[in-house]
Amino acid sequence: MSQTIKTILAVDDEPHMLRLLEISLRQAGYKPLTAKDGREALEIIHTQHVDCVVTDLHMPYMSGLQLLKAIRAGGKEDGQDQGKKNALVDPELPVIIVTAQGEVKTAIDAMKSGASDYILRPFDLEELELAIARALSFARLVVENQYLREDKAPDAGLVGTSPAMQQLFESIRQVAPEKATVLIAGETGTGKELVARAIHAGSPRSNGLFVAVNCAAIPHEMLESELFGHEKGAFTGAIKERIGKFELADGGTLFLDEITEMPMALQAKLLRALQENIIERVGGNRPIAVDIRIVAATNRDPREAIKDGKLREDLYYRLNVFRIDLPALKARKSDIPKLAQHFLAKRRVDISPEAIDALTRYDWPGNVRELENVLERAAIISGNQTVLPKHLPTEMVSHAPGRVSESSATVNSLALPPAIEALERQLITEALVATQGNKSKAAKLLEISERSLWYKLSQYQMT
Repeated sequence: MSQTIKTILAVDDEPHMLRLLEISLRQAGYKPLTAKDGREALEIIHTQHVDCVVTDLHMPYMSGLQLLKAIRAGGKEDGQDQGKKNALVDPELPVIIVTAQGEVKTAIDAMKSGASDYILRPFDLEELELAIARALSFARLVVENQYLREDKAPDAGLVGTSPAMQQLFESIRQVAPEKATVLIAGETGTGKELVARAIHAGSPRSNGLFVAVNCAAIPHEMLESELFGHEKGAFTGAIKERIGKFELADGGTLFLDEITEMPMALQAKLLRALQENIIERVGGNRPIAVDIRIVAATNRDPREAIKDGKLREDLYYRLNVFRIDLPALKARKSDIPKLAQHFLAKRRVDISPEAIDALTRYDWPGNVRELENVLERAAIISGNQTVLPKHLPTEMVSHAPGRVSESSATVNSLALPPAIEALERQLITEALVATQGNKSKAAKLLEISERSLWYKLSQYQMT
């Protein structure tokens, strides 16, 4: 497990007590910081990474209870406007109250206000360690739960009974219990992250976090900090310590999607981390041991990426201990009916045999992700009734022999174009907003060609 030293802030207006807390914390293996009152403590929390606060109740300028409330408010003191500075304070930061024997009721009130725990004076080192350990353990659970709630992973699941999928399931069963790194290769939209999640779920570290990082979605200059974290002052804007995804995934699985989009210099640092199970934060020189499993993925041929200077050959061999190649949807069309039923089940929408037939005749360049998006749009157009061929994009229906004229007649005769146009306008607008007006990136997000996007923009007079 990680050997990251936790930083504990001790707050007390009595110099003797503050010194005692400092010594006790250092003996317990923590990095101690000290403050003589709540305001000084809040200043430290604003500018430095702190894992836990141990504070007295009665202090001048700002009491322990006021400090607790300010932390729970995100760093805002009573009567203070929420400003840029306040965003630096984690409202979930664990706070332990130190109080005298006769003030138990006050301590309980503090617990109701969000204190993690309280200890009574006089206390021994073991009691302090136990309270801090409980607080840190609970804080980690909070972080994990928040991470899982914010996770935007698709909920499609791995669906299919085709020979290609049966082989995939067998590969997952073989590698999941092992410690080996895994390289997943496959076209965009084939479900690489779903496979990585299945490997994690079937592994001995399934109780740990599954942390996903899309190397193509994060600017190169920020990716190193995102992965390894950074120390305070490491670069402009680094006003406090930050843990990276490696530390967050400690004890679990780190999924690195689009690994060939990682800068070559950073690939070298990743290789060292994989070989030694040790990382260093940006701007730091303190080694941090991590226990993680790496699963990487790419939508490119790794050998071609090496030739193109996009992937280090030594990193490829380190990642390619166990390789899984995902089949394109067009190579397992027998799974389309089950996939369609799976995607529409959450809306309780049926699909007609004729619509299934049209879907299976299409080649799906966007793979399973494209199928899911098409069916979601079809369900909307159908009014959450049975999906029929007329609810599918024209190019899909036209793949069905003998149905081109029927499809054209349907589009021309029914009042569907306004609904389709409104939906397309909305999707295009959202894609342009998400990519800050970048047409090329918006086209990729919509999974259409840039030429098609320009045509739609002209058609809808959105240029």
